[in-house]
Amino acid sequence: MTHEGYKRKLTAILSADVEGYSRLMGEDEDATIRTLTAYRELMTTLIQKHRGRVVDSPGDNLLAEFGSVVDAVRCAVEIQEELRVRNAELPENKRMHFRIGINLGDVVQEAERIYGDGINIAARVEGLAEGGGICISGTVYDSIKNKLSLTYESLGEHTVKNITEPVRVYRMRVGPEAAVQPQPRYWHKAAPTALVVLIVAVGAWAIWNFYFRPPPVEVASVDKMAFPLPDKPSIAVLPFVNMSGDHEQEYFSDGITEEIITALSKTSKMFVIARNSTFTYKGKPMKVKQVAEELGVQYVLEGSVRKSEDRVRITAQLIDGIKGQHLWAERYDRDLKDIFALQDEITMKIVTALRIKLTDGEQVRMCAKKYKNLDVYLKQMEAQSLWNKGTKEGYIRHGQVAQEIVNMAPESALGYRLLAWYYWYLARSGTSPRESIGKAFKLAQKALSLDEFDATSHALLGSVYMVMRQYEKAIAAGERSVELDPNGAMVHGLLGMTLNYAGRPDEAINHFKQGIRLNPFPAFWYFRHLGLCYMQKGQYAETLAEYKKALHRSPDALLNHLGLAIVYILLDQQEEARAAAKKVLEIDPNFSVERASKTMLFKNRDFFNLIVDAMRKAGLK
Repeated sequence: MTHEGYKRKLTAILSADVEGYSRLMGEDEDATIRTLTAYRELMTTLIQKHRGRVVDSPGDNLLAEFGSVVDAVRCAVEIQEELRVRNAELPENKRMHFRIGINLGDVVQEAERIYGDGINIAARVEGLAEGGGICISGTVYDSIKNKLSLTYESLGEHTVKNITEPVRVYRMRVGPEAAVQPQPRYWHKAAPTALVVLIVAVGAWAIWNFYFRPPPVEVASVDKMAFPLPDKPSIAVLPFVNMSGDHEQEYFSDGITEEIITALSKTSKMFVIARNSTFTYKGKPMKVKQVAEELGVQYVLEGSVRKSEDRVRITAQLIDGIKGQHLWAERYDRDLKDIFALQDEITMKIVTALRIKLTDGEQVRMCAKKYKNLDVYLKQMEAQSLWNKGTKEGYIRHGQVAQEIVNMAPESALGYRLLAWYYWYLARSGTSPRESIGKAFKLAQKALSLDEFDATSHALLGSVYMVMRQYEKAIAAGERSVELDPNGAMVHGLLGMTLNYAGRPDEAINHFKQGIRLNPFPAFWYFRHLGLCYMQKGQYAETLAEYKKALHRSPDALLNHLGLAIVYILLDQQEEARAAAKKVLEIDPNFSVERASKTMLFKNRDFFNLIVDAMRKAGLK
């Protein structure tokens, strides 16, 4: 940002959001969106009437600025009065109550956007308001106390992150309670009490600064980032720390992290690092600076989970690694049954903190409910943890848990999708391939019939079509999965595989590179299949480079050594090819070219024959 591109100014800031928005969305998404749209249009009209302008309106939030603090307060009062009338026409459980906070402060304006501490204070003050209520900062109170005939109640001083001095907050009486007359002020009698309050406040402020204020964040360097910084808000969600004292609860904290990543990934307006990469930091004391530079992101979310019987405590904080600022931090103590709404709330808090405008459709998808009950949710977490182990035993147990989910929730797509992946694994591993892929196909179709917007189910169907060698259908399903989950590293990788098998390596390379950017520490198969793309294009030096990356990540993977044997033959490096082939036979003494060729899905028969011939020339029988 150059000095020519922005200016500083003093402005009145109005910040508003909906109380209990996650609950309303969970109970009736369509009705909530309709009400929100109508109320937001009304608020915009009233803001313009009072000579203000709407600066931003992400999700259920609204941010506006006014040249006059009197105009801002009058507008807030009229908004609450109008919304109170409209809410009276709705059933009690459908009413939408906005909280409003107002601050007068210094901001930086760049084009139509504004930034600065003045906005942070307004948002914090808003959080202290009740639904249908208004809270104002001390600077606002000082400006209007002798200008407007309203009633105010002091809420004392509150500490705001990254703001040195505590902020005075006042609650305005609006609606029916505004008729209550203010009490006379006997300042001379209140002086001793005020002195005590002042001493306590100063002491609290000192304790906060010396013991509880978050330590300064070491600033990340854009020049040192391993990848170019994306042109949209980029974030890495680190694994939430399991504070339960029970290692068996690890899957629960991991699941919370994965759900937040999944929800954030559903908008194309953000760049979200895949769970495979962020989980490489699990259990390690990492600095935000290092994470931001290694993953090439600006924002980092970290937190912890403590689960005890039917209660859960979650802490989370969002940090700007480039500016070294804590943007937002909260602690939640909730019943375990509220975990779904809590995940949505954390997700929307992140989106709001990054000032991202979502369409109504994107917001619905981000907060979509996949689970009907808590037991199904916990089973899903267990199944995902088992699949991520990548062992034969893990896959088998994954299949058992998936069947349990189907039995528990036959109306949910989740269990059918998880079970389909299990049968897909059996088909690819050679266990009754025809029968297994048939079961996987039927289960994938069942999952999509129950949830047509599930990106992973579309990716699954594409993978099944690929095994069935129905290339065009496989590509169509893969493209739909990427459309639904633009930040999904895995769906990009799976579509890349499909395109390469179908004989379109150039397009495949683009998807693999995008998948690797989203997942900077990917599994070996990303590099192995990227190598296969270059091999099909005849670029054998690039093929060798990618296979070496794959081997570095998984030294004992048979397919890595097999790929090296093939590419060394194509490069006419006979000695290296035979050494790689020898390693293949050490890993699987029963390996045969005939059996391996049956699992290759390449549509291009010339390329297929080239690979088979290279395997034989490397000494494999």
